[in-house]
Amino acid sequence: MEEANMEHDAHHDLHMTPEEEYSSSKLGMWLFLGTEIMLFGGLFAAYAIFRAKYPELFLESHQELNREMGAVNTGILIFSSLTMAIGVTAIQRGKQMLAGIMILVTIICGLGFGVVKYFEYGSKFSHHIYPDTNIFFSLYFMMTGLHMLHVFVGLIVLGVIMVMTFQKKFDEKYSTPVEMGGLYWHLVDLVWIYLFPLLYLVG
Repeated sequence: MEEANMEHDAHHDLHMTPEEEYSSSKLGMWLFLGTEIMLFGGLFAAYAIFRAKYPELFLESHQELNREMGAVNTGILIFSSLTMAIGVTAIQRGKQMLAGIMILVTIICGLGFGVVKYFEYGSKFSHHIYPDTNIFFSLYFMMTGLHMLHVFVGLIVLGVIMVMTFQKKFDEKYSTPVEMGGLYWHLVDLVWIYLFPLLYLVG
């Protein structure tokens, strides 16, 4: 009996308080974001190296990119960061409906980003521009494709969080998943804010 009680106590000790869970989740998310930053940092470094090696090729190739579409997608993601931040603030204040709506708007923005990217890729392919066209487009498709993959992952995560928010699983006392989802989405936006001027404006 005593052994059973000890086992129960040990099991109970394994459960974290909401504060402990929040701290652990936040630390884990920042570590994950750190690895993501290093991943894209490596691609940015590769871009800088090859751009220094082939400046004329990069200048000529980047002029093939559609700046207008890139600018539209930049505006979409900046706006989505705002709606996500409003959603996080809303759930921290216990406003579940507003939080759910703001997350929904964020998801719609992410889908809009994907649609614009779909047409942009389609335009490149129609002009016979592919990843193997040259080193610039190899890096362009790799960096924007990897970023798009992160957008898709973010949309799935936010979709689950949105449903749980509307189901009132989160409130002002427990909003850790919403905050972690917001952190991830801000990283997605931040990476694009670096990609847009690098690829579309500077070349």
